[in-house]
Amino acid sequence: MKHSLSSILGRAALALWLCCGTAMAAQGARWFDGDRPGAQAQAAVAVLADAASHGLAPQDYSADALARAVAGAAQGPSLDAARVARLDQALTTAMARYLADVHTGRVDPQKIRHNFSPPEREPFNAGAYLQAALAAGRLREAALEAAPRLPIYASLREALAAYRARADRPAWRQPLPPLPGGQAGKLAPGQAYAGLAALAERLADLGDLPPGLALPARYDEPLIKAVKAFQQRHGLGADGLLGKATLAALQVAPAARARQIELALERLRWTPLMQGPRMIVVNIPEFVLRAYEVRDGRIQVEEEMRIVVGKALDTRTPLFDEDMRFIEFSPYWNVPPSIARAEIVPRLRRDPGYLARQEMEFVSNGGRVDRAVSVGLLDAVLAGKARIRQRPGPKNALGDIKFVFPNRDNIYLHHTPATQLFSRDRRDFSHGCIRVEHPVALARFVLKNMPYWTEERIRTAMGRGQSATLRLPEPVPVLIAYGTALVKDGRAFFFDDLYGLDRLLDAALRQHSQTLPILYKDAP
Repeated sequence: MKHSLSSILGRAALALWLCCGTAMAAQGARWFDGDRPGAQAQAAVAVLADAASHGLAPQDYSADALARAVAGAAQGPSLDAARVARLDQALTTAMARYLADVHTGRVDPQKIRHNFSPPEREPFNAGAYLQAALAAGRLREAALEAAPRLPIYASLREALAAYRARADRPAWRQPLPPLPGGQAGKLAPGQAYAGLAALAERLADLGDLPPGLALPARYDEPLIKAVKAFQQRHGLGADGLLGKATLAALQVAPAARARQIELALERLRWTPLMQGPRMIVVNIPEFVLRAYEVRDGRIQVEEEMRIVVGKALDTRTPLFDEDMRFIEFSPYWNVPPSIARAEIVPRLRRDPGYLARQEMEFVSNGGRVDRAVSVGLLDAVLAGKARIRQRPGPKNALGDIKFVFPNRDNIYLHHTPATQLFSRDRRDFSHGCIRVEHPVALARFVLKNMPYWTEERIRTAMGRGQSATLRLPEPVPVLIAYGTALVKDGRAFFFDDLYGLDRLLDAALRQHSQTLPILYKDAP
């Protein structure tokens, strides 16, 4: 992920910039050969015109106006010195802005609820990078190398081009007809549907239905198989039934999907995906956790599992990155004060026996433990002078293992006795913490460099019923991220904007573009 000038442009170019950069900056970027734009100016307008392929907005860089000006200067009457200087400066500013945007992103993630630390990499000086690229005579190559060096970034760019190309195709000119039975209806195998031909055309255009297959008279194979593939790619239950949710997803225009991809590309510019040799990444909208190793600059996924995240309505899981430092086997569940006040204390006032049935107890600030409910203890909890905890055991809300990465929101990964929730398609049921489907596999990944922690030993510690904390000698970075578009095995996948953060990012990017000063206007 590091983009050092020495590694990208070569030591000779860097030395040239360090020696002569100040003079070059004072004289401009030297886009002109005399009064005519040179090859580098042509390269610059080509890079800016291609900004959209990275999900950027060409108008942010006055791409069209600069392209017209450079073309006019190359073919028309000679420009006077003032116009040469004006165009020269505009090209320099536009390219520096573009390089900064494609490398670092356009908005501050922390202002839109993405509390990430910046990816660890060398400081990026867009002006210095630009001048070194020009000195080396490789502006186009350097512009590509400034973008995130991630396979998923390149895959998303390909998907973006594919969805943009779909916008004007016949398959998308008319909406699909309503389902039989209206809004509540579902198209089941063997049923008639007036939109079969349109459905087949759309599924084929999306790549879910092989082209050239004979169309059945009713809803049947191969359409059912294609609908299942579509459902799987859009976070829907892959049952093959064409219902309200699946029809709504099929109606989403390619341009809207392209915008999702653009937002995903923007996030990749400031999401720290390669902070260490091993990482754990949670993707909230996908309800999936991946544990992976970074080998030779590439991500190798070792474990992938379903998760349960915070409720979209009121207990959303926050986005941040921290280092996992502990594993707790057979953990206590220290009930967060907010849950104790809002849920547990009112329940205990109505039903004091709930404390014993749930194997809970009071712990006063001095360390005293009480297992009988009293008005004084309930008031102490509300006053912050006591807390409620649940003892290790089969009823414990954290299950039998907890993965701790200290953070201000008190969020962690843990197992759960409510394993049936992992079978749901939408899995936002928690108070904010993240429940994992396969805790033993995750523990084996985390403890990989501690070979004496075998699977048998892990399971024994989890089932002992006695709380024990293991400090990790090598912390493992954990990233809680948010992506509604990604590419897996060459196919684009899309997920609902569960927490509305795509809408927030979209608005922030549009506002950013609106507030930018125009870099160049066509001469009157």
